[in-house]
Amino acid sequence: MRTVTLSAPDDIDAWRSAARALIADHVAPDRVVWQMGDAPADLFAEAPTAPPASSTGFRVPRAFLSLADDAALHRDPQRFALLYTLLWRLRDAPRLTDDHADPLVRRLEELAKAVRRDIHKMRAFLRFRSVEEPDGATRYVAWFEPGHHIVRANAAFFVNRFASMRWSILTPEISLHWNGAALTQGPGAARTDAPDGDPVEEVWTTYYASIFNPARVKVGAMLKEMPRKYWKNMPETALVPQLLATAQARESGMIATAQDRVDTDRVAAGGNVAAAWAALRDEAAGCTRCPLYRPATQTVFGEGPLDAPLMFVGEQPGDQEDLAGRPFVGPAGQVFDRAIADAGIERAAAYVTNAVKHFKFEPRGRRRIHAKPDAGEIDACRWWIEQERLLLRPRMTIALGATAARSLFGRAMTIGRERGRVQTLPDGGAAWITVHPSYLLRLPDPAAKEAEYAKFVEDLKGAQAAIAHV
Repeated sequence: MRTVTLSAPDDIDAWRSAARALIADHVAPDRVVWQMGDAPADLFAEAPTAPPASSTGFRVPRAFLSLADDAALHRDPQRFALLYTLLWRLRDAPRLTDDHADPLVRRLEELAKAVRRDIHKMRAFLRFRSVEEPDGATRYVAWFEPGHHIVRANAAFFVNRFASMRWSILTPEISLHWNGAALTQGPGAARTDAPDGDPVEEVWTTYYASIFNPARVKVGAMLKEMPRKYWKNMPETALVPQLLATAQARESGMIATAQDRVDTDRVAAGGNVAAAWAALRDEAAGCTRCPLYRPATQTVFGEGPLDAPLMFVGEQPGDQEDLAGRPFVGPAGQVFDRAIADAGIERAAAYVTNAVKHFKFEPRGRRRIHAKPDAGEIDACRWWIEQERLLLRPRMTIALGATAARSLFGRAMTIGRERGRVQTLPDGGAAWITVHPSYLLRLPDPAAKEAEYAKFVEDLKGAQAAIAHV
C-alpha cells in the first residue's frame, strides 16, 4: 500500500505531484490511501516515490485537469481517490471524460458542479462591513460559511474586484486579509469576530426595499438561489419576511393603479424607482471604494430620466464635471451634446453617467490634468454602474470609450473591432460600443477630426435605430 498525506484539504498541486509519481510507478488505485494533514496513517503504507524523468508516460486530457481543479475542492472525503481512479483509467481510455454516462465521470462532474455553485454563492452573497483600524484607515470585513474548500480558490476574484480596498474575509476554516498590496492568510474565525453592521446598511436596506418587486417574487426559486444559510450575512434579507408578508397586498394595489402603465416592472417596484435611485446616489456620495475619492471634489453621479431608453456611459468626470457635480458638462460634453443632437437624440431624454465616479488627475501647477483610471479603479466603481442599470433597465447602453466598455463587460474590449454593432452584456442587456467624445478633441488633423466626428454620429444613430430590434 502507498499513503499520500496532503497538507490541506484544497491542496490540488500536492495531489497532482503524488498522482504523477503513483502513475509512473504503476500503483493501482486500490493500493493508495489518501489522507489529510494529521489524520491517522496506515501503518503498512509506503510513501510515494518521486516520478521518474519520463513522468506519467501519457498525455492527460485538458477536460480532466479542469474537472480535477473543481472536484478537488469538494468536501467529499473520497474526492482524491475518485480523481486518481479516473486518472488511472484514462491511460487506456483517453476520451473517458467525454463519456458523461460513465458513473465515475458523472459523480466527479456532480462534485465539480457543486463546487462551482459554492464559488458563485460566495461571490454573490458575501457582504463587507466597514470597521475602523487603529491607524484610522477603513477595513471592510465579511463573514462567510462556504460549503466546500473554495476560499483560497476564490481569493483572486476578490483581490481583482476590490483591489483598492483593505478587506478581510473570515470563514470557519481560514481567513484572508488584503492590505491593498499583498494577500495573507490567517486561522479560521467565529461569526462573532465579524461586525454586525455599519451606517451604510440603513441606506442599502432602503434601496433594497424600494426595488423589491412583489409581483415577480417566487419564494421557492428565491430560496433555491439564495438559501437561508446566507441570510445572516446580508443586511437586505432582514427585510424579506416583512416584504413577502405584504407582497400580495402591494401587488393588488399596483394592479388597481397601473391600468394605463406599459412598464409593469416599474410599477412592480412600488412606484419607488426615483426613491431607490436617490438612495443609490446618496450612498455613492460617500463612496470610498478606491482612493480616487480623496483628492476629488465630489462624486459625480449619473443624471437623466429614470425611464430613458438610452443610457450613455463615459469614462470619468473631468475637471469641470468634478467642480459642477454633473457628467459631460466640459469640453467633451459639448462635443457629446452636438453629436447626439446631430444624431436626433435629445439629451433630456437620455441617462448619462460615467464608469468611474471620481475625477482622477495629476496636478500641474494650478491645473489638474486628466489621468486614465486603472483596472482596479474601474472594477471598484463597477458596482455603481450595475445598480444604475438594474434600476433604469435601459433598452440600450452605449459605452463611450474603452474604460466604459471594460466597466460594462468586465474585460478589455477593442473599440475598433467591436464598435458599431449590438453587443450582449453579461447580464443579457443590449449594448453598443463607440469612441469617447474626448478622442475627437485630441485629433490634431482637422480633416481626420471631421471624418471621425461623422463616424461617431453614425454610431449614435445606429444605436438608436437598433433599439427597435432588441
